Amino acid sequence: MKSIILAGGSGTRLFPLSRQKFPKQFLKFADNETLLQKTVNRNLKAVKNPENIVIITNNDYQFHVK
Repeated sequence: MKSIILAGGSGTRLFPLSRQKFPKQFLKFADNETLLQKTVNRNLKAVKNPENIVIITNNDYQFHVK
């Protein structure tokens, strides 16, 4: 099984914390994890192997995802 995570939005509903170049999925919250990290960790429980997780993002955010 593969897991696909969509992380390409600009996060405008969390403004002013999120910005177009640094959207909400990359912000760290109280536990020092980003929303994307939390999502990946939840998905790892289901797929077990990180290679089975595919993250779809905007070209502008590719360096945050790697």
